Amino acid sequence: MAEETRRDEEDDGRTIASMNVEGMPWYVPGRGDAPESTPESSRMTKEERGAYIWAAVRSGLLILGVFAVVFFLFLLFCDYIWFR
Repeated sequence: MAEETRRDEEDDGRTIASMNVEGMPWYVPGRGDAPESTPESSRMTKEERGAYIWAAVRSGLLILGVFAVVFFLFLLFCDYIWFR
């Protein structure tokens, strides 16, 4: 009996990811488990969008910087050690 109540507490009936995928044996056409549109409350604000864009630009610049430093060190290696 305790196990049955525990299972009821764990499953609240919400769909996290729809498993109704075309090509699977259990596929039912027209069955909509997932919401059709994004609710307004989950839309990003301008500040959040700007933060995501700035984070992407910073990460790109970091990667560019790492490649530039490695290329510069390679040029120093070629100039002072390899081609001597």
